[in-house]
Amino acid sequence: MTTRNIVVLPYDQKWQQNFLDIKNELVAALEISPEHGALALAIEHVGSTSVPGLFAKPIIDIDIVVKACDVEAAIQALAGIGYNHEGNLGITGREAFGYSGKEHLRQHHLYLCPEDSPELKRHLAFRDYLRTHPLAVEEYSHIKLEAARLFPHDIDGYINYKSPVIEKIYKEIEKEKKLETYASR
Repeated sequence: MTTRNIVVLPYDQKWQQNFLDIKNELVAALEISPEHGALALAIEHVGSTSVPGLFAKPIIDIDIVVKACDVEAAIQALAGIGYNHEGNLGITGREAFGYSGKEHLRQHHLYLCPEDSPELKRHLAFRDYLRTHPLAVEEYSHIKLEAARLFPHDIDGYINYKSPVIEKIYKEIEKEKKLETYASR
């Protein structure tokens, strides 16, 4: 990853509207026709900006969910509105996109995921866990601020510094899943 200036800000309610603005453009591009429906099964706001109260880099993360058979058609549809397919960038089950001509929208990361993608499931589980665990939001916000202070121009250092807390959250998610499975028996 390249070095850049890392800024972490308090949660901003505008991020939800920023997501909706981007989503509206995506929905329009991913419509096939009224008879055939849309390519996208869902367009999900994921990442830190999707969690009320969580400090974040002010970049909107979006996962477009499609049927596996529709990935290529969705890539072509996104190309038609200025998104450049960048491949999976080393993460199976997720296609990444760059873009141009989107100055009217908040900076964002756009991913296309088949509905059975493990990466999609991880994104949604992480978001949903944080939305219901305020102490985890507080801890993760603190570590993100500290990471940005320690590594203001080193994205790899920033990410590595946060990793232990992220892994801790994923372990908590797994514990809750096991408890839910056990309780449903």
